[in-house]
Amino acid sequence: MLCQLVTFLHIRPPKKHYKMKIIQINVTANSCSTGRIAEGIGLKAQKAGFDSWIAYGRWANNSSSHLIRIGTKIDYLEHGIETRLFDNHGLASRRATGSFLKKIDTIKPDIIHLHNIHGYYLNYKLLFQYIRKKGIPVVWTLHDCWAFTGHCSHFSFCRCEKWRSGCFSCSQKRSYPLSLFLDRSKNNYEDKKKNFTSISNLTIVSVSEWLENLVSQSFLGGSNHVVIHNGIDTAMFSPASQSNEIRLKHGIRQNEMMLLGVAGVWDKRKGLHDFIELSKHLPPQQKIVLVGLTGKQIKTLPKTIIGIERTESTKQLSEYYSAANLFLNLTYEDNYPTTNLEAISCGTPCLTYKTGGSPESITAETGFIVSQGNLESVQQCINTVQKNGKESYSSACRKYSLAHFRQEDCFNNYIKIYEALLKKQ
Repeated sequence: MLCQLVTFLHIRPPKKHYKMKIIQINVTANSCSTGRIAEGIGLKAQKAGFDSWIAYGRWANNSSSHLIRIGTKIDYLEHGIETRLFDNHGLASRRATGSFLKKIDTIKPDIIHLHNIHGYYLNYKLLFQYIRKKGIPVVWTLHDCWAFTGHCSHFSFCRCEKWRSGCFSCSQKRSYPLSLFLDRSKNNYEDKKKNFTSISNLTIVSVSEWLENLVSQSFLGGSNHVVIHNGIDTAMFSPASQSNEIRLKHGIRQNEMMLLGVAGVWDKRKGLHDFIELSKHLPPQQKIVLVGLTGKQIKTLPKTIIGIERTESTKQLSEYYSAANLFLNLTYEDNYPTTNLEAISCGTPCLTYKTGGSPESITAETGFIVSQGNLESVQQCINTVQKNGKESYSSACRKYSLAHFRQEDCFNNYIKIYEALLKKQ
């Protein structure tokens, strides 16, 4: 009877509301800088009405998005072995990628958003074949240069220019992703070029003006490409009231300077050797604290440096940033490091080398930019902060971070891209 009445009145049942679906793919989920960026984008997407998934290959923290693990620890180890034997990074993980693509088929996403697809967990050739077949729009945020080289993720440290026309005889074969025997850089370059330029509906996002300039000169230059600077949680990374406890914990008095360095991996590219050299020339009242070291590295540090192992706690990181008088980023290779943003947001001025996109987050009111390896200039800046007092920078740092680093504002630009892509469908 009810059905007849509905038919008679020409009333149709309302359609179910369809929520747009997005899958992000990254080596981590809500962990490390790229994982936290993906998490923030996922949160913003959900607020905009999307269903959000994050697929990851290595490790994850709790997420507001649906999580998908790509492969297993065994798959990861097999990918690492193939890379070391055959220099075919990104071309292993066939079984793991095939299984993941079946999950994508079930979800039927409207947009796929790539981040770091390197890291021993994904077969990019299978992924891009799938994307071409399905015609799914792709947004790809580049956090390094791996996408347009035959091997490395960064090349400025060794001053290599082969990526411009075609890689061969790679001088960084023994760096990440490590190959012990073969040099497949020429074939890798051609494989990437063929696959990564095969998608018509691709938007490349560079997180710095510096990287955007490189992309425009690479084989990806013909794709649509834009710049969206990284954002951070400025509420989490804010001046912490418990910062004095950090100083007490490490025996740093209030009249002494705490000089902080933070990195996920400490090596020559991150300036570890410069921190060690700098420590030899600082007076006793200027203390260096490095966060993110391995236990082995801590044991080899000179007594003039306080070493801390890696922490996943953003609260603890915020306390370290807040406790410091000056944040030092003595990096020789970087894109747009979020550590700069996090320190400044905690009210701490930042000193960085003139490296990659690192200076793009620094102003005259919030920090200093010096040439690579110029430790004399680094010392002069340290002395300037000691003379002026950190408090003379803190207000400007916090004000600048709220105006330029809020992840809500930065990530909203991704939502605009998603909406523009969906309108074309």
